[in-house]
Amino acid sequence: MPVLTTRYRPPWFFTNGHFSTIYSGLVRKVDGLLQRRERLELPDGDFMDLDWSFASGDSRKVVVLLHGLEGNGQRPYMTGSARLFNKEGFDACAVNFRGCSGETNRLFRSYHSGATEDLEMVIRHITGSGNYSQICIKGFSLGGNMALKYAGEGRDLPKELTSVIGVSVPCDLYSSLRQLQRLKNRLYARRFLRHLTVKLRAKQSVFPELLTDITLRNIRTLKDFDDIYTSRAHGFEDALDYYRHSSCNSFLSNIRIPSLILNARNDSFLGPECYPFREAEKNPALYLETPSFGGHVGFYGTGNTYYNEKRAINFAKELK
Repeated sequence: MPVLTTRYRPPWFFTNGHFSTIYSGLVRKVDGLLQRRERLELPDGDFMDLDWSFASGDSRKVVVLLHGLEGNGQRPYMTGSARLFNKEGFDACAVNFRGCSGETNRLFRSYHSGATEDLEMVIRHITGSGNYSQICIKGFSLGGNMALKYAGEGRDLPKELTSVIGVSVPCDLYSSLRQLQRLKNRLYARRFLRHLTVKLRAKQSVFPELLTDITLRNIRTLKDFDDIYTSRAHGFEDALDYYRHSSCNSFLSNIRIPSLILNARNDSFLGPECYPFREAEKNPALYLETPSFGGHVGFYGTGNTYYNEKRAINFAKELK
């Protein structure tokens, strides 16, 4: 499918990618959404918490929302999306990945960009309920990578799944890491690393032999975290092996279900390899939209309804 043109142009102060990213992540508030939590027990003894919100009246449609690195079901980009989907007649299931719902998960492992086995459990849970005839998946950043990888891995996808949408997707994880290591992104990288290491400290009391003080002191960068923890806890050789096997870029050519990638050109988290123009041009099921503005998950819109939210609902409704 040819690369899509875009009409998105925000107010001038939101044309700055950093301002758009920071405002949308730290300042934006979304009110009026009621969520009900459900605990999903996993086959390996762990759990994920699902935060549900509902359309008025009975709905046979649901959107599954996947957050980014160190996000959760209450982040504004998640609740803003849930609110609009609810308004448009979809129930919304905001997934909190392992350890992201305010409670440390039970196992040494947690979540990562390529953990599609966890997304598979959520989708099976939803289809098993028999409540929905249409399922849409919308993922942000890490969650977008997971959603697209899930769609392209060659599994038998449920007939109810009609569309996948990824917003600000690090399609090549190593390319994104290299961007986060640059000076312009130092504050973001430090913030991510601080949150990640706090969670490891919480795990240390349960797994002291695996997470020693020396181990934690050796984590100074995001790549260190992936070398020392992510790869080790999830069966990869090292960080580079994790990035290679988990990046959705390797799976985009196999996608057969209509899928949209919305990546802003001024997203400071994304390197050149995160804009899969060639894959989109060759795959009729893959749509790529690259607005000049938007930052990282920061597609500001008037009335506190963001462009990515409108774009996602329109894409999902077109494919009902």
